[in-house]
Amino acid sequence: MDAPLEIKKIEIEQETLSHLNTARKWAMFLSIVGFIFLGLLVLIGLIAGTFLTAFNTGEKKLGIPESLMFIPVLVLGVVYFFPVLYLFRFSKHSHHAIQKFDKLEFHKAIKNLKACLAYFGVLIIIILSIYIVVLIVAGSSLAFLKGL
Repeated sequence: MDAPLEIKKIEIEQETLSHLNTARKWAMFLSIVGFIFLGLLVLIGLIAGTFLTAFNTGEKKLGIPESLMFIPVLVLGVVYFFPVLYLFRFSKHSHHAIQKFDKLEFHKAIKNLKACLAYFGVLIIIILSIYIVVLIVAGSSLAFLKGL
């Protein structure tokens, strides 16, 4: 018969907790600034959509109604919201973990940090893929135009 599974543990020293606490403080600062920036982004998008509608001269058409111009800003806000939320949750849970030496809170903190970093990783992969497609399309368009 196999021996029972051994539970592996990691001990965290005081210096490591100090580093985690410093990282937690920076994460809280960045998440608060992120939420402020997010609010300003949505507010500016709504104001810009309102002004474009109010001052519409009717001469130039953009292809879509001016009142819907805030939608790309809103989409950008939704994309930006989740990593800021994960960073805030990491900071909050790691604070509780450090204060109370709570293993469950530490687990939640690391889980949110993982989610934040995975979100950024996937987002960067998507952005790089879009760049590559744009470069390929632009290169083929130039090659086509050069032949004319």
